[in-house]
Amino acid sequence: MKKLFFFFAFLFTATLANAQGVIKFKTESHDFGKIEEGTQATYTFEFTNTGTAPVVISNAQPSCGCTTPDWTREPVLPGKTGKVTASFNSTGRPGAFNKTVTVISNSETPTIALTIKGEVAPKGTATEVAPAVAPVPTVTKNAAPAAPAKPAKKKSGK
Repeated sequence: MKKLFFFFAFLFTATLANAQGVIKFKTESHDFGKIEEGTQATYTFEFTNTGTAPVVISNAQPSCGCTTPDWTREPVLPGKTGKVTASFNSTGRPGAFNKTVTVISNSETPTIALTIKGEVAPKGTATEVAPAVAPVPTVTKNAAPAAPAKPAKKKSGK
């Protein structure tokens, strides 16, 4: 009887050891295209736990200080969804950018790199519209002077 108990205990432990959460992101990269300098560009990466155990994200590490991550802090149960949000501060950073947020979790793939990219257009480079100018009257040379107006005739009161 003891042998049977230990066999089932071992089998149960082995099954739990193989239980693993799996993070499956809808997309692992996002292109903002062109954004104006000073814009706070934010994108939310959504994922589903397709595994058999809860997934816990322990950290999301940005590649630099201009990118701020936020993520689902509570365990994500199998079949449920979570998110990782990446915000890029474009102030003072004109030109192309390509930033990563490294997600660290207890999933089957413990580290996953998410990428955001785009191009920051410097302030003041937008096409400016010139102020409207009143039309200037044109003068034609050798034009005949306008005929003087004739005084109107008075009607007599008869």
